Amino acid sequence: MARKVKWGILSTAKIGVEKVIPAMQKGTFSEVVAIASRDAERAQSTADRLGIPRAFGSYQELLGDPEVEAVYNPLPNHLHVPWSIRAAKAGKHVLCEKPVGLSSEDARELIRARDRTGVKIQEAFMVRTHPQWLGAVRRIRDGLIGQLTAIQYVFSYFNRDPDNIRNRFDIGGGGGLMDIGCYPITTSRLVFGEEPRRVIGLIERDPEMKIDRLTSAILDYPSGQASFLCSTQMVGYQRAHFFGTEGRLEIENPFNAPNDRPCRVFLDGGDPFGGNLQTIEFETCDQYTIQGDRFSKAILEDSEVPTPLEDALKNMRVIEAIFRSAETGRWEEP
Repeated sequence: MARKVKWGILSTAKIGVEKVIPAMQKGTFSEVVAIASRDAERAQSTADRLGIPRAFGSYQELLGDPEVEAVYNPLPNHLHVPWSIRAAKAGKHVLCEKPVGLSSEDARELIRARDRTGVKIQEAFMVRTHPQWLGAVRRIRDGLIGQLTAIQYVFSYFNRDPDNIRNRFDIGGGGGLMDIGCYPITTSRLVFGEEPRRVIGLIERDPEMKIDRLTSAILDYPSGQASFLCSTQMVGYQRAHFFGTEGRLEIENPFNAPNDRPCRVFLDGGDPFGGNLQTIEFETCDQYTIQGDRFSKAILEDSEVPTPLEDALKNMRVIEAIFRSAETGRWEEP
């Protein structure tokens, strides 16, 4: 039986409790041994419900647990960097939810902490290790749609709850661009294998909550263009389209990939009526299980993590440039 990395979870955040922890508990190389909350009773009840051996009434207590080797940090965005650095200082490897911080300086600070402490730290973009994305990238690089020239994305949901952390402008990190716009950015960079030279953005803000509720952007790459629309107050939908000189590739559920049925990618050879549409199915899997195991394996083998923090820094620079562009009305360089 493979040795498993022992994980601690910082907070009882919904994404951790509902998605990441159950997925990691199915992992080959990951074992969740502890969870922490600022509320000891909540930590204990969550631990009981999920079968986690130990519960702590503070994040610092968990970091003091000598058995915990790595932590998953799904805290609100403004707490990503402070608690990831505390974890690194405690000798724990860190898988930190996206976005890794609130600014490119946050990302640089985390890189410095990683280099000082020698631990492994990664931004938790689970899509980048999902088989459907790896398969899509491989087919595009193999020329199945000719030369890639353009990418288009839509990603949206509806949430007007003023108490939801995604709608909190006052503590930073709220709104659509930081929450879901980051996905088209990171995946377009992955697929093109380049960095955008300039970007332009258009933002509509909620009049009461001030967060960006509708954002559109164009990213100008050396090899082509990527554009996306993201919204936190629109009918829920997501899709990714890749257009080449000879064909088109479409990912049906690019970001919230289902874990109970196969994922589908459509390959179109150029018939506008879909006469030669090919459906490619990827075996049912859980992208959070894969994410945890890939990080755990990097710890066990002392190898590079799948996505280094330098990539998180580049992604954050693009996000900042889109925010700047929305203010200046001009193209901005990341």
